[in-house]
Amino acid sequence: MSDTTRAPLRAYRLLPSLGEFRTLYLSNLLTLVRWQIAGSPEGNKPTGLSGEWAATDVGDPRVRPAEFPSGYPGAPVLSRRVADLLGDELCRAGSFEPLDIADGPGSIPDAGEYVLYLVRSIVDCLDTRRSSKPKRAGGEVKKAVFRPEAFPADLPAFRLPVFPTAVYWNGWAVDRLKELLGDDLEARLIWSEDPTLIPHPNPWGVL
Repeated sequence: MSDTTRAPLRAYRLLPSLGEFRTLYLSNLLTLVRWQIAGSPEGNKPTGLSGEWAATDVGDPRVRPAEFPSGYPGAPVLSRRVADLLGDELCRAGSFEPLDIADGPGSIPDAGEYVLYLVRSIVDCLDTRRSSKPKRAGGEVKKAVFRPEAFPADLPAFRLPVFPTAVYWNGWAVDRLKELLGDDLEARLIWSEDPTLIPHPNPWGVL
């Protein structure tokens, strides 16, 4: 596809939408964070990760578990259904790792089958002159502008060297996930080549 016909580049943060969904709290995140900060060494990937469903709504049959249940910026969690459908595409940037979830709602088929999407790809594509300065604690970049020539258009997701504990999602991957998840998913625009698209004012905030 030529540059004149391709869709504008976009980057997003993904998190569970606010609604009648059960969300997941992840345990032992420090293991994951250390791995991300260390440069994601292949031979030392985090293992034994676990989580538990939010205490509220446990046992309430009206509230189903989300298929993208974790809002932590650096630890996307997907249902096994979604992982199986998008595995070939998502594994270009990382791998699916086992996730032990306590107190899963056993009455819902396959509700305990979730995986952590471990994004390994780190891409230096930030336009530092036009972006906000990374925060000293953690490196969060509130306003990110990317260099189109360095943007990893072929990858579904990536991380930045200056902010390695957060996952950025490519626009085409978000479109694919939205097709499958619909209202389960909130997609906050971080950056786009298209000037008519307005980025979220606080993409890494809670609300």
